[in-house]
Amino acid sequence: MKEAHIPNAVKLVLEQASEIAGYLWEREWIERNGGNLSVDLTDHFKDVSLPPDFSYIDKEFPKEAANLYLYITGASCYLRRLIDKIDQASCIMHINKNADGYAIIWGGEMQDFVPTSELASHLTIHLFNKSQNSPNKVVLHAHPSELIVLSHHKIFQDEQKLNQSIWKMCPEVRVYVPRGIHCTPYAITQSDNLALMTIDAFKTRDVALWEKHGATITAPTIEKAWDFMDVANKGAKLLLMAWSAGFEPEGISDKELKSLEKLFNL
Repeated sequence: MKEAHIPNAVKLVLEQASEIAGYLWEREWIERNGGNLSVDLTDHFKDVSLPPDFSYIDKEFPKEAANLYLYITGASCYLRRLIDKIDQASCIMHINKNADGYAIIWGGEMQDFVPTSELASHLTIHLFNKSQNSPNKVVLHAHPSELIVLSHHKIFQDEQKLNQSIWKMCPEVRVYVPRGIHCTPYAITQSDNLALMTIDAFKTRDVALWEKHGATITAPTIEKAWDFMDVANKGAKLLLMAWSAGFEPEGISDKELKSLEKLFNL
């Protein structure tokens, strides 16, 4: 398969994808083919010209996606393969200028490879970020265990209480997940409804916690997306540990939270 010249900045993104996939696998947050990842790389390809003989596959996209370059994981691919076989489990794709076809310009070397079945949802979020001039270029979805457990609890029906409870477990949670978690109601995966609810979540929150499913993050880099998920899940884990020990945690006081907010301009 022909491949385009890959800018050095993009190579660093691929290295980070591999590194973070290792963390996700170690945490058991990407079982089997669970989870997916994409990065809008368009800015990195502004000065790169593709050879004219790239083969484009017919597929209709939103017109706003024209000429977009996207790193994305593959359908039914195991994210743990990003650790050692990233060129098989993911690809860089280019959507043509008419938004009616795409070419794989790097990776996708697994037999019968196609981009993730969640491609439409990822594109919806990336195009939303683009329309808002957002610095967020990454969309990460995984299955952080404690956050999923919390989405089965009745506290999930009270978003304000859930966030206050998690923020009070540890100062870092309040500081590094400052806008908190959105309690996104259950919806069928790959559905337009779920994608639209997730966009609404990102208007006010750092993490979209999909009820009984997993968490989705958008952030400027893969590492920052991981940080949101990691810290939010730490708060959920501490809360569940306290409940499992048979007590309701006292948590950081409201006064102490206010002091944190003032110190870090939250």
